[in-house]
Parts: sequence; C-alpha cells; structure tokens
Amino acid sequence: MSRSSFYHWKKRKPTKRSERRAVLSSEIFSIYHWSRGRYGSPRIARELEAKGMKASRPFVARLMRERGLRSIVKKKFKKTTNSSHRYPVVENYLNQNFQTNNSKEVWVSDITYIRTSQGWLYLTTVIDSFDRKVIGWSLSETMKAQDTSIAALKMARLHRPLQDHDSLIFHSDNISCI
Repeated sequence: MSRSSFYHWKKRKPTKRSERRAVLSSEIFSIYHWSRGRYGSPRIARELEAKGMKASRPFVARLMRERGLRSIVKKKFKKTTNSSHRYPVVENYLNQNFQTNNSKEVWVSDITYIRTSQGWLYLTTVIDSFDRKVIGWSLSETMKAQDTSIAALKMARLHRPLQDHDSLIFHSDNISCI
C-alpha cells in the first residue's frame, strides 16, 4: 500500500453505514442497561422499532455480541413434585387452617431443594403451628424418608416430647396424620 493511500484512508470521513452502526450500537447499549440486562435481541429490536430505528433481530444480536452484552436468561420451571402416583392420599384435616391454641397440636413439615456446586441437598423442616418455631430439621443428600422426614420428626420429638394424652396432627404436602 502506498503512503498516500494510507493517509487518504486515515483522513476519510466515516461512511453512513458505520455511522448508523455506531448510533445503533449506542442505542442498544442504553436500552440494554435501561432493562437492567433483561432484554435480549428480540426485545431490543422491538424497542428500536418503536423509536423509529429499523434493525433486524440478527443484526441487533451481532452488535450485542460485539459489545459483550448478554441478556439474563430466566430458568425454566422444574417440576419437583409427582402428584400422579398410585399411593393413597390421606384426608386433609386442616384445610389450610394452621392456627392452634396449644403447643403440640399441629406440626407442619416441608422439604426444600437446595442446589449446591456438589449437587442437590434436601432440607426438611418441622414447625409447630402454635409458635411457628422450627422444632426439627434434617439436611440430606438423598430423598430417602429415613434421611429427610423421619430424621426431622425425630429431632422435633426430642425438642418437644409428646405425652400419651397429646393428640398431634402432623401435616405435610401430601400427608396429614393424627
């Protein structure tokens, strides 16, 4: 390349295409940050069109990629409960009425799934409905009843020992026992 060609190239004015690209890129950047990183190329392309700027979705995606902009992708809902099983379903004695007058009348239990870097952990809690305190819990790497529900119930019975005359309702998502 000759020296004169290089200086001519260096002095040239930006083309309309490069100016449009710069304007679109800056507008995409502002829309992206206005949406707090939630908008991807389809939504940003619609926002640009609403502002009177035409740009195809693939072109918007290319400009976003060049600037290192990636939208926050919402994770899909993962179903963790199997409601279509062949096991007997116990009658619901509480019917969403969890208020009690005395301790050791109603205990409720639930399992929470916790994702860790080593895999899933299962936290089972037992709560006394009277004072809403956690009286038993269990953290397990398996979903075996012995490691989750039974372990949490044993701990609850240690913290709140039951007498022969106590009539306790133990309520869980799928079970309610007297």
